[in-house]
Amino acid sequence: MNFLVTGGTGFIGAALANYLVAQGHQVRAIDDLSAGSERGALDARVLFTRGDVRDIPKLWSLLNGVDCVCHLAARVSVPESVLYPVEYNQVNVGGTVSLMAAVRDAGVKRVVLASSGAIYGEQLRQPISETAALNPQTPYAVSKLAAEQYVLTIGALWKIETVILRIFNAYGPGQPLPPSHAPVIPRFLKQVITGGSLVVYGGGHQTRDFVYIDDVVRAMAAAAQKPGLNRVVLNVGSGTEMSLNQLIRVVEDVAERNAQRIDRAHEGGGVSRLVADVSSAGMLLDFAPQSDLRDGLRRMMLSDEHYAVRQPVFGLAPGAHGERG
Repeated sequence: MNFLVTGGTGFIGAALANYLVAQGHQVRAIDDLSAGSERGALDARVLFTRGDVRDIPKLWSLLNGVDCVCHLAARVSVPESVLYPVEYNQVNVGGTVSLMAAVRDAGVKRVVLASSGAIYGEQLRQPISETAALNPQTPYAVSKLAAEQYVLTIGALWKIETVILRIFNAYGPGQPLPPSHAPVIPRFLKQVITGGSLVVYGGGHQTRDFVYIDDVVRAMAAAAQKPGLNRVVLNVGSGTEMSLNQLIRVVEDVAERNAQRIDRAHEGGGVSRLVADVSSAGMLLDFAPQSDLRDGLRRMMLSDEHYAVRQPVFGLAPGAHGERG
């Protein structure tokens, strides 16, 4: 098959493009590199174009002969979206509308949208199924819900097959660690390894569903290729609920260091609980999460330069640590 991956140098986008090309598919990728990602994250066999997903003429040139678009181009920081809602609307919603218009014109058969579990917001019933009433509580979540509706609506009008994957808290090697608004797992892992402080909001009792990047990529690849899927909305998560306090203990165990913790219990920590019901993805995509959190954290430590301070030094006994270079 021929694929276009938007947001193709991002955390999930690059992993997906590399996976697809390794499976023998023809893969094109587009990214504006606004998040600081680089072409180097991509397999050399991926045809990369630097560009804005709102640039419809550029999209036309990339969509010729494409069977499926995997749409991941988006701004993705929940806290940042609170500060910059206009930009999040322009990119996440405007970019999706532009893409769907170009897909319509090019006659592409299927679009798979990477949405977010954030659109569920606060829910009484856990784990959350796809039939739950949606309760987006941040501009980011609103933008992803609007993107979903545009994909489904334009797809129905022009007979484009559409699949929506609501991805929960993805993590793994290659995940960016920006100086502000960093995702919780790479931020906690880096701070514990380097002896920094963990700032924990809301008491750390809030729960999340952490899903490893390889599981996310397999789900997206299946959604792109399995026949007979249309107007389907599926959760992609681990199906395991974990509090931030539990996460800290796991990070401490894997890093073999104690966290220096600063509690700000009086400040909000987001929704209180969030865990995915992945049974529908299991039935329709044969999706079954395969990665354990501890193993995933160890892979991050071994592969990313962010955590190089903890790399084992040849000749040291198990459990011994070298000095920082």
